[in-house]
Amino acid sequence: MSREYALDRYRNIGIIAHIDAGKTTTTERILFYAGKTYRIGSVDDGTTVTDWMVQERERGITIVSAAVSAEWKGYQINLIDTPGHIDFTAEVQRSLRVLDGGVVVFDATQGVEPQSETVWRQADRYKVPRICFINKMDRVGASFEGSIQSIKDRLGANPIAMQLPIGFEAAFKGAVDLVTMKAILFEDELGKEPIVTDIPADLVKEAEEARAKMIEQVAELDDDLIVKYLENEPISEEELKAALRRAVIASKATAVFCGSSLKNKGVQPLIDAVVDYLPSPLDVPAVKGTHAKTGEEIERHPDDDAPASALVFKIVTDPYVGRLAYIRVYSGVVKQGGQLLNPGKDKKERVGRLIRMYADRREDIEEVRAGDIAAILGLKYSFTGDTLSDSDKPIVLESISFPEPVISVAIEPKTAGDQDKMGDALYKLSQEDPTFRVHVDESTGQTVISGMGELHLDVLVDRMLREFRVQANVGRTRVSYRETITRPVEKISYRYVKQSGGRGMYGHVVFDMTPLERGNGVQFENKIVGGTVPKEYIPAIEKGINEAAESGILAGYPVTDVKVTLTDGSYHEVDSNEMAFKMASAFAFREGFEKGKPVLLEPIMKVEVIIPQDYLGDVLGQLSSRRAEIQGMDMRQGNSQAIRALVPLAELFGYTTELRSATQGRGVFSMEFNHYAPVSEAVAKQVLNR
Repeated sequence: MSREYALDRYRNIGIIAHIDAGKTTTTERILFYAGKTYRIGSVDDGTTVTDWMVQERERGITIVSAAVSAEWKGYQINLIDTPGHIDFTAEVQRSLRVLDGGVVVFDATQGVEPQSETVWRQADRYKVPRICFINKMDRVGASFEGSIQSIKDRLGANPIAMQLPIGFEAAFKGAVDLVTMKAILFEDELGKEPIVTDIPADLVKEAEEARAKMIEQVAELDDDLIVKYLENEPISEEELKAALRRAVIASKATAVFCGSSLKNKGVQPLIDAVVDYLPSPLDVPAVKGTHAKTGEEIERHPDDDAPASALVFKIVTDPYVGRLAYIRVYSGVVKQGGQLLNPGKDKKERVGRLIRMYADRREDIEEVRAGDIAAILGLKYSFTGDTLSDSDKPIVLESISFPEPVISVAIEPKTAGDQDKMGDALYKLSQEDPTFRVHVDESTGQTVISGMGELHLDVLVDRMLREFRVQANVGRTRVSYRETITRPVEKISYRYVKQSGGRGMYGHVVFDMTPLERGNGVQFENKIVGGTVPKEYIPAIEKGINEAAESGILAGYPVTDVKVTLTDGSYHEVDSNEMAFKMASAFAFREGFEKGKPVLLEPIMKVEVIIPQDYLGDVLGQLSSRRAEIQGMDMRQGNSQAIRALVPLAELFGYTTELRSATQGRGVFSMEFNHYAPVSEAVAKQVLNR
């Protein structure tokens, strides 16, 4: 079966932005103009394609990233609409890991918002080239220039305006294309037939100045173009587009467009820009991985004839067809009924069915070729972050790392009949969502679920009720504290010896423990020389450390930011076994932790509060009473003030209500996890005495 589109005609892109910037509304228009839908869905009415979950339609927000495909002027566009709320940041992260390009949507009245900054940094991390769409140009207070300036100031990016808006706020009706120097007007209600015409006379001078600035910005980034520019030679549209495309793909510049998705203005030029400036799978570097057995670095090029390699980036439990695994194929061809290897787990997987996803709808396909995105039905062992590869030429691709949960609640089934159903539901939900954790509190016997925020857990509990028919009682929200040590401890020696007639147990380890900088988790290093502890027991020692680190000694919270170095030990030829060394390392860890002057750590959130200037004093007072550390303040459009602060998560419960009361309902705030920090003695006493 031949490829439907040449590889250079594929675009794997994500729509990313702060909550309520208009991602889903923009996606809906892209699908409509590409002929995928025959009516325009509305977020407010709950009729959009990509917000298909009941919870999304009720709340009017995107919760899970949804994959859709559309054809535009002979190009295949695989598009993922991602959530904007910080509680669902994992959805953005795993989407960016497999995408080649991104469209970042900004609210023209707000410019760069906190979550815009977060998704931009995530895209930087995965080296995803971007173009920008300044949305909501029809709103009061909209500013194209102000938004571009905020991209420059707050993101440190190099935005290049490719358009000049025509009309202001409610009178916004289109834009001047600075490449072709034509006006594009959207006058019919659905915006299906853009009118390409001459630039209005009153905008000609401004458009010429904007074009000169755009050419200068592009020429500065291209060796061939800069020579022509300096010698005043004419630069053709094709040369300009080609140079800008190279700059965008190299992440040296970001092309910026404008429009109003809700009013059906400016979306078609944005789709053209996706095709013109964002990379195809051939334009991005070959994916790198390691050989499953030797550990040597390997590259896989996007070629149908290369050995197959794919990354599982999302798991979805579908009530009708079972567990779906979304994959991005980097090389080779994945065929229905074929067999692949999961080299990380050394397990063979059979490809039951291959499905082209269209949000919650699906279409069976026979194969997925290099550069494409699809879903597999029937995988048993593979989860988010796992690699699937050719059995004869295995490769392990870089996995996806996710933030740790910061908030927990206890949950219990209402009836005995719900007990088994709850266990099954929690297992399936934790398979889908890597930031959702489930554990049993040993001291109380309660099942505790942890996630990225109150909304995250609220949605998951709601899904348990609706999708899995589980009735459950949910406890009060609790902060997920951590424990760590504050000073190094050397030569912690522990012998685990047990003799009970016959064969005994013997394991002896010697550790050094040192505190690490925040965000480094628990690390293990083996420095055994001379075989005082045989190699086959090292994995058991590491396992014992990791299990012991699951609950600290202060209040049973997980341990983090500690490095354990195995320096010495001894073994018995008959009595030593893996269990003995695992127990010895667990006891040694707890002993060393106690000597390391342990402290409690609490999650600190990066908070941005946007309020009218008149309420500044009251709101600053509120934040101070909540142990906030003010980082700075910025003026925003329309006499608004943005306060940036670091605030302990424990102090933010109930803050929404207090902020609304103090600002007559006009204040809003957003938060995201920033780091863990030691708590004061007074706060530690409160936590430990609960």
